[in-house]
Amino acid sequence: MKQALLITLFVVSLAALGACSTKIPNLGMTEGKFALCPVGVDCVSSQATDARNKIDPIKATGDPNKVMVDLGKAVESVFGGKVLLTEGNYLRAEFKSSVLRTMDDAEFYYDQEAGVIQVHALSRGEVLDFSDSRDRIEEVRMIFSGME
Repeated sequence: MKQALLITLFVVSLAALGACSTKIPNLGMTEGKFALCPVGVDCVSSQATDARNKIDPIKATGDPNKVMVDLGKAVESVFGGKVLLTEGNYLRAEFKSSVLRTMDDAEFYYDQEAGVIQVHALSRGEVLDFSDSRDRIEEVRMIFSGME
């Protein structure tokens, strides 16, 4: 009986966590900059200055069309990854986690002159920090690097 109650409580908690991940964060670029990482949210950005949120941009060179196509393929190769928008050198994607089914967002900007793809990824939920955003960007980086 006690075990059944604990299992029920666990399942209800997971459902509540999933419900916390529905708010779409402030995305997009303003004057070449992503929005700042919100406090208390799993977030990484290649434009962040603090160690907790900082992540290296993805190295990229070449034709913007090819870079963006390859980047889109890399994003969709990651479990739960889906490209939502590609406009010029900007790509927006979302990821659904395998366990909690929460949604995370990511955006990428290919800065051809600098030879990098700037990245910004964050969780829609504020409850748990499993470093999923960082792990996903590193997975995209690894897949994309293998395409060049």
